[in-house]
Amino acid sequence: MFDYTSRYFTLETATLTPKDGKKLAYKRRRFLPQGKDMSLLVEVTVTEGDRLDMITARTLGDPEQYWRVCDANDTVNPDDLTNETGRAIRVPVPQT
Repeated sequence: MFDYTSRYFTLETATLTPKDGKKLAYKRRRFLPQGKDMSLLVEVTVTEGDRLDMITARTLGDPEQYWRVCDANDTVNPDDLTNETGRAIRVPVPQT
């Protein structure tokens, strides 16, 4: 259902059966990890014009892994990480 690089890949799939009897599959809730507990790959200083997908492509080789950087910096909004030039952001070691 989800690619192994997805933040939802490891989540349990559950089912719900409403009154009409048609089973509905869904993924269980994802709880955010504590960024400070994640192993650090590198720390990146944000420069003018940086976007999180660009930083993630450079450091992790895949722009769609931006969510890992969000997790490591305790944010759910990617724009929060790059809206301030000079800010240091944590890029974690990817976990599979």
